[in-house]
Amino acid sequence: MDPKPKVLLYEPIHEEGTKLLRERCELLYAHSLEEDELVKLARDADAIIIRFNGRVSRRIVEAAPRLKVIGRHGVGLENVDLRAARERGITVVYTPEANAVSVAEHFVGLATALAKHIPVSNQAVKQGRWEVRRELTGRELHGKTLGVLGMGRIGQQTARICRHGFGMEVIYFDVRSYPHVENELGAKRKELEDLFRESDLISINLPLLPTTRHLVNARLFNLMKPTAYIVNMARGPIWNEEDLAEVLKRRAIAGAASDVFEEEPPSPSNPLLGLDNFVATPHSAAHTEESLIRMSLVAEDILRVLDGKEPQYPVTEEVYAQYEGMAS
Repeated sequence: MDPKPKVLLYEPIHEEGTKLLRERCELLYAHSLEEDELVKLARDADAIIIRFNGRVSRRIVEAAPRLKVIGRHGVGLENVDLRAARERGITVVYTPEANAVSVAEHFVGLATALAKHIPVSNQAVKQGRWEVRRELTGRELHGKTLGVLGMGRIGQQTARICRHGFGMEVIYFDVRSYPHVENELGAKRKELEDLFRESDLISINLPLLPTTRHLVNARLFNLMKPTAYIVNMARGPIWNEEDLAEVLKRRAIAGAASDVFEEEPPSPSNPLLGLDNFVATPHSAAHTEESLIRMSLVAEDILRVLDGKEPQYPVTEEVYAQYEGMAS
């Protein structure tokens, strides 16, 4: 590796990963995620690391003649122009196994909050309304049917927790089958509509692709049981927020929760935010100490590529094909 290659970081990462890079590289930090600013910094960059915010656009890729590798601190790749990187022969690496436990645990937290009315109860007690205990009746999660929409690593971890911890039946929808999950958990693969009809609790774990944008809409919401809950752990645009708000207002389903929004941060006028049967967190499911350390170790693959070695977690042909059509 040439002395002190330059690594452009869109945002700071955990010290564990930063330390690895600092020992061998010069670190450049973006002071703005505006494209013009990033283009200037990318001109000298041998590597780029991006978290969730900003984009590695075609213009940025083409402005970086020394660029050899792009690292995604996380899982989703919709903010990297994979086609432009591929055309330039730039390796893209990511951390597909880093946040599965944290996000799956967060799902359980949101599902429990919905089923037990925890946010409403918390607020009522703080307001001195102890009598709320007679007004709210929760539901048990034990023995219910979990529908997993997208049985990737996070979906699998969610299914394991719910199967072993809550005795849930597991059904799933995915473009591919997962025989090992079916054998391990007794999970059954279903058609999309059947999953919405049969589930008591749905976890959305799909990547954001042209084929998944607004996939979950009024048609599917209206198939759900009136006692069912749905939780979005993936990306905001996968469901139609207006359709969800309408079904929640009608109490056609029991409730919904989300860690993600189509616009982040969401506008105060977003209709979901005023509903007592909707629970939200600020895209923080992966923000545990353990997960942030693992995601920061994308630095290891950055260094491997700069050393001319094969990375551990490159974007594969299958993943490239999934994201085809999302180029900027």
